[in-house]
Amino acid sequence: MSEIIIPDEIITNKIYFVRNQKVMLDKDLAELFDVETKRINEQIKRNSLKFPEHFMFQLNENEFQNLKSQFATSRWGGTRKLPYVFTEHGVLQLANVLKSERATQMSIKIIEVFVSLREFITNNLNTKLEIEEIKKKLINHDKNIELVFSYLDELMEKQDNKVERNKIGYKN
Repeated sequence: MSEIIIPDEIITNKIYFVRNQKVMLDKDLAELFDVETKRINEQIKRNSLKFPEHFMFQLNENEFQNLKSQFATSRWGGTRKLPYVFTEHGVLQLANVLKSERATQMSIKIIEVFVSLREFITNNLNTKLEIEEIKKKLINHDKNIELVFSYLDELMEKQDNKVERNKIGYKN
């Protein structure tokens, strides 16, 4: 089994965010799996029970137009049907029903990229939460510093407004 060498960036650039899920288009998967899109559609119809809604769904017209608008040049050719998109689980399931060595190898690579993206997003979320916590502490410190300065101002004002008193006691 020869290893497929394809940069992660190529796969990453084919992952989109639709309906709050990371998904890949049927035509992109067909290209990566080295099959025709119609073969993917055939397998979806033959194995419809293996592709629940959280594995794969068809884009609606609005989602499709929104996705197309993200590209400067049209790469959609003569697309007649609304495309299907596959989640991480759907990609793995698709490779299982296609039963080709290339599909199996590519699905492993794609899953690794999905996992890397998930880790990246999680790390960024943790970093963002830490930054928010630091901001809260800084705001608290700023308030405390302002309070200290206001107390210092009061003390200096009292110092300036001190009345000279006559000293009582023995004179030397």
